[in-house]
Amino acid sequence: MATVKKEHIIDVKLLSRVMRFVKPYKFIFFASIFFSISLGVLSISRPIIIEYTVDHFIIGKDPEMLLKYTLIMIGLLLLESIFQFLFMYAANWIGQSVIKDIREQLYKKILSFRLKYFDNTPIGALVTRCVSDIESISEIFSHGVLVIFSDLFKIVIIVVWMFSSNVMLSIISLSVFPLLIWATKYFQRAMKSAFEDERSAISKLNTFVQEHITGMKIVQIFNQESQELDNFKKTNATFRSATIKAIWHFSIFLPVIEVMSAIALGSMVWYSGMDMLSEGGVTLGLMMAFILLINMLFRPVRHLADRINVLQRGIVASNRVFKVLDTNEFVNSDGDLMIHEVQGHLKFDRVHFSYIDEEPVLNDINFEVQAGQTIALVGATGAGKSSIINLILRFYNVDSGTILLDGKDIMQYNIQSLRSHIALVLQDVFLFSDTIYKNIVLDKEISIKEVRDAAKAIGLEDFIEQLPGAYHYNVRERGVMLSAGQRQLIAFLRAYVCNPNVLILDEATSSVDIQTEDLIKQSISKLTDGRTSIIIAHRLATIQNADKILVMDQGRIVESGTHIDLLEQKGYYSRLFELQFSS
Repeated sequence: MATVKKEHIIDVKLLSRVMRFVKPYKFIFFASIFFSISLGVLSISRPIIIEYTVDHFIIGKDPEMLLKYTLIMIGLLLLESIFQFLFMYAANWIGQSVIKDIREQLYKKILSFRLKYFDNTPIGALVTRCVSDIESISEIFSHGVLVIFSDLFKIVIIVVWMFSSNVMLSIISLSVFPLLIWATKYFQRAMKSAFEDERSAISKLNTFVQEHITGMKIVQIFNQESQELDNFKKTNATFRSATIKAIWHFSIFLPVIEVMSAIALGSMVWYSGMDMLSEGGVTLGLMMAFILLINMLFRPVRHLADRINVLQRGIVASNRVFKVLDTNEFVNSDGDLMIHEVQGHLKFDRVHFSYIDEEPVLNDINFEVQAGQTIALVGATGAGKSSIINLILRFYNVDSGTILLDGKDIMQYNIQSLRSHIALVLQDVFLFSDTIYKNIVLDKEISIKEVRDAAKAIGLEDFIEQLPGAYHYNVRERGVMLSAGQRQLIAFLRAYVCNPNVLILDEATSSVDIQTEDLIKQSISKLTDGRTSIIIAHRLATIQNADKILVMDQGRIVESGTHIDLLEQKGYYSRLFELQFSS
């Protein structure tokens, strides 16, 4: 017989994992528990004082003691307000502190992933994890665990006092609780499923918005505004449906509690009235106290449903965050060897690589670059040129074979140490929404004078000085205030100020105007001087002076030699050269 796994309303294992993040703030956490206990004790004092006041000073007609007890009750209410403030502040403080730590841990984890992870994961989904999912986790503390503890403590105190005062009134008042417990379990299980659908829907919505705003140029060029609006409406409607599903369950649950509260209150008042008419043991003060107590009892029960909803929402969100934190498949396997000095001798030995299993991109790649040499990689799009660069920088790892730097397998090197000696200029340059200076130094300790000297050394000083604000010019998001050619010049200078031992230019001059290309040509010899340099370009005019040119086709090196040697071979390179210059 198959065993059925019992499903808990609250995933205790996940909640326990979230609670581990409280450890650095345990003093504030226990202080908040003390405040919640104090609130429970103070809240029960009101009906007790009212019962005593009604029975002894109102019915007993003692105005002096009535005033005294009224002032005592006001003082207790003020004290309760103070503890309420302290409790809510402490609970929210813990929540914000915990999510700060989780968000930092999550972002650190994301930074450790290889590019393959980002190939398979929508950026919008990661934005959701880092922002809205983690924000939901904060509510586990601000409106969840601590508040639930406070409410449960109040319920326990109220029930204990009720039974100590009058057992029959207590039984009548609590007669609906078995049904209430069943209803709570039923609705919470339904709402848990609804919250999971809601978090999934908002992740898809974030992904859609992020992708299509980023690709807005393509949307507008191909007149897809109407189609994309329809697609957005569908995605948005899915999110709305998921949210309404959760609201629907909650909207039913609250009236159910109100009905049960009314039944309990009405039954208690009827029994108390009948008892007083028959001159039993129930007094007017006790009945008034029980009226207050029933309201106080069902208020936290009513809130408890909402708190559990918040708690479930936070736990569902935490599960999604922890899935990212627990992902180790795509984490870079870091070596221990630190690089203090690099000569730049690079060697590929029988390297095979694929982005997707059984779909090879590089096949049996063998070549060697001596320290200080400049080599060029040429070939059609998809030939495997950029994949070689990705492997050198360890964005991806080889399937088989070895890549050696100064005679050592690059897998042995610490990744950050390895990359600190390599500079990369991409074809599609990414610039942050900041000044040119900040985009060049990337928070490294490089002075503005050093940047100016570097720009002057490679002939880019005039270009930057002509911009409004020069080095303090804000290029905005993704560098939209600059042309593609200008962005590449900034990336070129960024590479130069790093003073790398190995320089990689990935199609760095393939999408710039003639004037900018000439400017890059003038400075490229200065940048490559004394450095191992690897250049990828479709424009063969930029790499004719390379020490060696590797011609690639369908993931293999099909030709190798200098520009002159390759022209004399009358092969692939020669045909490509003639095609470019004849056109």
